[in-house]
Amino acid sequence: MPQITEEYDVVVIGAGHAGCEAALACARLGLETIVFTISVDSIALMACNPNIGGSSKGHLVREIDALGGEMGKNIDKTFIQSKMLNKSKGPAVHSLRAQADKSEYSRSMRMVLENTDNLTIKQAEVKELIVEEGVLKGVKTTSGATYYCKAAVLCTGVFLNARCVYGDVSEYTGPNGLKAANYLTDSLVANGVEMYRFKTGTPARVDKRSIDFSKMEEQFGDERVVPFSFSTNPEDVQIDQASCWLTYTNEHTHEIIRENLDRSPLYSGMIEGTGPRYCPSVEDKVVKFKDKNRHQVFLEPEGLNTNEMYVGGMSSSLPEDVQHAMYHSVVGMENVKIVRNAYAIEYDCINPMQLQATLEFKKIKGLFSGGQFNGSSGYEEAAAQGLVAGINASREIMGKDFLTLDRSESYIGVLIDDLVTKETHEPYRMMTSRAEYRLLLRQDNADLRLRKYGYQMGLISEEQYQNLLEKERQIKEEINRVENTFVGATKTVQDLLARMDSTPLNSGSSLAELIRRPELNYHVLKEIDGERPALPEDVQEQVNINIKYDGYIRRQMKQVEQFKKMEVKKIPENIDYDSIGSLRIEAKQKLNEIRPMNIGQASRISGVSPADISVLLVYLEQFRK
Repeated sequence: MPQITEEYDVVVIGAGHAGCEAALACARLGLETIVFTISVDSIALMACNPNIGGSSKGHLVREIDALGGEMGKNIDKTFIQSKMLNKSKGPAVHSLRAQADKSEYSRSMRMVLENTDNLTIKQAEVKELIVEEGVLKGVKTTSGATYYCKAAVLCTGVFLNARCVYGDVSEYTGPNGLKAANYLTDSLVANGVEMYRFKTGTPARVDKRSIDFSKMEEQFGDERVVPFSFSTNPEDVQIDQASCWLTYTNEHTHEIIRENLDRSPLYSGMIEGTGPRYCPSVEDKVVKFKDKNRHQVFLEPEGLNTNEMYVGGMSSSLPEDVQHAMYHSVVGMENVKIVRNAYAIEYDCINPMQLQATLEFKKIKGLFSGGQFNGSSGYEEAAAQGLVAGINASREIMGKDFLTLDRSESYIGVLIDDLVTKETHEPYRMMTSRAEYRLLLRQDNADLRLRKYGYQMGLISEEQYQNLLEKERQIKEEINRVENTFVGATKTVQDLLARMDSTPLNSGSSLAELIRRPELNYHVLKEIDGERPALPEDVQEQVNINIKYDGYIRRQMKQVEQFKKMEVKKIPENIDYDSIGSLRIEAKQKLNEIRPMNIGQASRISGVSPADISVLLVYLEQFRK
């Protein structure tokens, strides 16, 4: 029987957050792209929490936007509450987080894909990779159709051999009852890909009408909303916001959980996959944090046109009757009606150390990979990888240099470097503590750090790039002006300092010196700065941060200079580590497995010691002679 055969430049497998970014990047760069999805209705599905951003994840979304991705623009169109987290702390850990209208987020992203030139959406399951002599040639679907391509991006998320579990209920489905993808793993294994089995989980969804909000603490959004995308007009996101609600578990909740741990698939051995350490189930929290007599529970709306609420903080895989008792024990939820049970989901993913920093498989040319399939967790981590994988798949086809971001440039660089060099035995979650240079990698300056790369890749327009250059000019000129503008000990100045509980002046001072005082900032000094030009809010923010934290920023820039010296020491692709006699056996094994691109990357591999790096440096000096 004849079967369909088609040709494309790029095949993207999966249309979750990674797949959307990968497909859009390829199509926008002019390549004929097809994206496969189990269900067109699940494009950009938010299968778990109804929000984008959060601590460190907000940084990733800003960086995705700076490079020309879509996630930031899409959440700006579909959010229902927005909040800048950690505002009481320094700017390095400020992170934007927005509650999404789940269905609107998915619908909006689908519309973007449907209206993008060079992009075809296909509802079908890919079951097989066509690989010839280590080079990807195409894919086959379960219907028998063949799609030849020059490159492919795997973005399967949590769908490969997915199994949803709660209590003794085990269903071989993807999230939200969607069909699992049950064939592709066999093809990957047949092509020498090492697979892992991970798990994640999600809490129950409950009916808003059955919640007593009078017993809970109302959580509001920011009075002044900051958009995620640098392209979004700030005035367009000043909307009436929905509220979230805070309550807590209690000792009765914990007792219900403890009495039923033997019925939990997590502890009975029914679940085999490794779960995320930094997003534990409520039963995990009760077991591991015995000193805590309560845990936070956030009730978050799933959208404006639904009564479903997400019970944040109470992810679980306990049996249905235990869930019923557990949720009903929480203050304000005594009469709650559960719409969807909580469950854990197991799925197949890869050992990401099989990937290069470009996210291309080392052993299969033309095959790239992004998202939770790479052993990470979270929508934002997925989208970041999908964007980079899509860009690099396109660059390979076009014969251009790859995009590789290092740890000193971006959280995306930290994320990918960690995945491809460090052993990942659980779903990887981005955190600000993972970034050594986080004072430089702030969410507020993502455009200044990365917009130029987006422009070089072809995803940022000439107009956007010129706007960036103008912003850089304004920041530089204003910092210079403030450093060289002096005020005396006049009554106006002294009155302002008194109001701000700041030490009065004995003599003249530059505005910059005053800004560096902890209790003062660029905005407060406006009334004594008669020459101040009218500048956009984002420019003023950069001026304030760069002046106030100047000493710390300079110190970290010196650290980056040292880091760069290691990163530019390239390691030849054909190096034979086994021939370097003084290297320890473990170091040889790890270096042969990962094949680092440079000394810096080699130094971050678990099992490679500083002594091994010294031996390698000496060898490379001799190698080059």
